[in-house]
Amino acid sequence: MIVKDDKEFLGKEPIGKLLLRLALPTVAAQLINMLYNIVDRIYIGHIPEIGATALTGVGVCMPLILIVSAFAALVGYGGAPRASIYMGKKDNESAEKILGNCFTLQIIISVILTVILLIWNRDFLMAFGASENTIEYGVNYMNIYALGTIFVEVTLGMNSFITAQGFAKTGMLSVLIGAVSNIILDPIFIFGFNMDVRGAALATIISQALSCIWVVWFLCGKKTTLKIKKKNIGLQPKVVLPCVALGTSVFVMQASESVIRELDQKA
Repeated sequence: MIVKDDKEFLGKEPIGKLLLRLALPTVAAQLINMLYNIVDRIYIGHIPEIGATALTGVGVCMPLILIVSAFAALVGYGGAPRASIYMGKKDNESAEKILGNCFTLQIIISVILTVILLIWNRDFLMAFGASENTIEYGVNYMNIYALGTIFVEVTLGMNSFITAQGFAKTGMLSVLIGAVSNIILDPIFIFGFNMDVRGAALATIISQALSCIWVVWFLCGKKTTLKIKKKNIGLQPKVVLPCVALGTSVFVMQASESVIRELDQKA
């Protein structure tokens, strides 16, 4: 019964009320997501003796982190609206095919990004302005962060499908779980285990892993309208290509913005 109600209010409530109901939790989720970087920087800046240098090194990682998020948007912001269109047509089977295909695509992209970041993160960081004094802190952070790329991609990309179904508060909770976990784990790993920037990266990927588990659990559970099903996990060009085409504009905006911002800072 709960699923039915959540599905039907999208087509029955006034547009203004519907926008508030969906937009407010979504905006809150975006603000909460910013806590990852803010909290990391606060703790890193307070590391005795190396805080300022370490903070600069990790700051150079920001364009790479934003580009990783942009790839999640490429799939999530392209697939979720198309799934919503099919839900509006009462064709949940096609909507679930989109969800399953996007889930697979997100994992493939995650693997590729992980390999690229592990092999070339030093070159990227130097290109984005790291110096000989700060590069090791950036590399240490990215080497660990890269291992959690799959958690970032799946959490951000698949969370769009939760929000698209009308579960905006659940989508916000997905982000909140990770942000709160990061706040708790950062001081433990950074100061408790003396891991400096590596501790911040480890805290981040563990927090993202918790969010990822929550998102996948929800999309496989009973409350969701669209479910991740084994039969839909694959890659069909006719399903994924329109999703990628729709998400490309968001990807380009997010990826280019991160690069341009860093180039401005260098200038």
